[in-house]
This record gives sequence, structure tokens and C-alpha cells, in this order.
Amino acid sequence: MRIGILHPGEMGAGIGSALVDAGHEVLWASEGRSQATRSRAEKAGLRDVESLADVTAHADMIISVCPPHAAVQMACLVAGYGGTYLDANAVAPPTAADIARLIGAGGGRYVDGGIIGGPPIPGRPSRIYLSGAGAQHLAECFAGANLECRVVSDHAGDASALKCAYAAWTKGTSALVLAIRRYARSEGVEEALVEEWSQSQPDLTKRVLTAANQAATKGWRWVGEMEEIAKAFEAVGLPGGFHTAAADIYRRAPHVEGAGADAATIERVLEALNLRLHR
Repeated sequence: MRIGILHPGEMGAGIGSALVDAGHEVLWASEGRSQATRSRAEKAGLRDVESLADVTAHADMIISVCPPHAAVQMACLVAGYGGTYLDANAVAPPTAADIARLIGAGGGRYVDGGIIGGPPIPGRPSRIYLSGAGAQHLAECFAGANLECRVVSDHAGDASALKCAYAAWTKGTSALVLAIRRYARSEGVEEALVEEWSQSQPDLTKRVLTAANQAATKGWRWVGEMEEIAKAFEAVGLPGGFHTAAADIYRRAPHVEGAGADAATIERVLEALNLRLHR
């Protein structure tokens, strides 16, 4: 099968590599993409067809893996594609429904997806949850790939709902613990809080290190995801403010390539969270 990847960032390249290893030909378009993206795609064994038009012309299936804020735009760019379109982005079910309508209007077959875990590497497969009318057939296409497929249901949107629920906890609480630590610092009780945590909540010591590292290296990509989760909550009558605030935390976090999970990164992130210090 020929499969198009839009676009090979870390996750997209990882999925593409897993599919290549499973015997599929994986296409991508280098037009307008960075050298870093080109390097990832080459390392993953993807075939460059240069333009998005060539991806849509030759791929039996397209997988969209991009930051959530670009998911609808990406679907618009392939309007008229008649194959299977798997949207594997972290979007709210209402956004997934918008994408499904765009793909369906152009004659394509939409499948909803949600990825949990990091990019698949040997010995550490990621999981991709699928839902929608073509989910079961699509799962069979992934057989042999270093990517565990689980079909949630035949209702498009359920995979996105599951991803929202999962990330609402993992990424939402990471933002919360950073905000709490910053609050304690602002009030002059950070040292006492950290000491109390070490005794009564020892897991939080490591959690802050991880949260700061993720905020510095990935937080910019998580802003849109938190906003999508807020949208998902509000769509079912729940308050979205939890994750609107989490989006703001990640928006304020500095973007530091190669940041470590260490005290220096905690300092950089915590200082960036309080905007009053920079006014």
C-alpha cells in the first residue's frame, strides 16, 4: 500500500518508519518543508514526491500528523482527495466532525484517530486508537507495523474523545503542577512546599522535572491541544477553563531545544510563567 504522511515531524516520521518496516511505501512532500524535516524523512525511509498534489495523486491512504491548530487547514489542503484520510491529530470531537465533513465533501473516506505515546521506536510501539466506519479495515493495514492499533468503535469522533480524555490528565496536570510551583515561589513558600512534597508527595519531585522539560521542549505544540480539550469539555457541558489555563501555561513557557529534565530547566520555565516579572 502507498501511504502519504502529512508531515514527518518526530511523530509522523516515527509512524512512517514503522509503516516502511511493515512493507508499505510511504510518501511525503518536501515542498516548503525544513531541512530538519527532510533529514527525518530520509532517515525514516520515506519517498519524497515533492508536492502535496503528488501525494494525493499516488497515495491510497493519507495520515495527517500535525499540531492540532493546523489539523483543519491540512484537511483543506487535500480537499478532493478520494482515498482514505486518517486524521490522527489531537483534536476535539467537534473539530474531528468538521474535518470529516471536509474530507467527505471531496469524496474521501474519513477515519478518526488518536495517538497515545511517543514516536514508535523498536521495542517501544505507540498506540493509535481508531474510530469510524473504516476503522477496522484500516487497523488491518497496520498489521506488522511497530504501532499497536486499537479500534474504539465505528463512530467517528470516539478516538479523538479518548485522546482528549487521556491528555486532559497527563498534559493538563503537568501544566497545573508547574503553576502551583510558580505560585509557591511568588508567595515565598516554594522551599517549604518542595520539602513537604518530598515527604508526603514524593512522586511530585520527579513530576516537576518532567513537566518543566516537556513545557520547554514541547509546550508550544501543546497550546492548541489544551484549547481543543477545553472545546471538547464545553461541548458536553463541562467547564473548559481547566485546559484554557493549561494552554496559557504552555504559551508562556520558553521554547528551549534540547532542554534537560533538570533544575536549570525548572528555573527557566518557572521564571517565564509569571508575566508580571517581565512587564
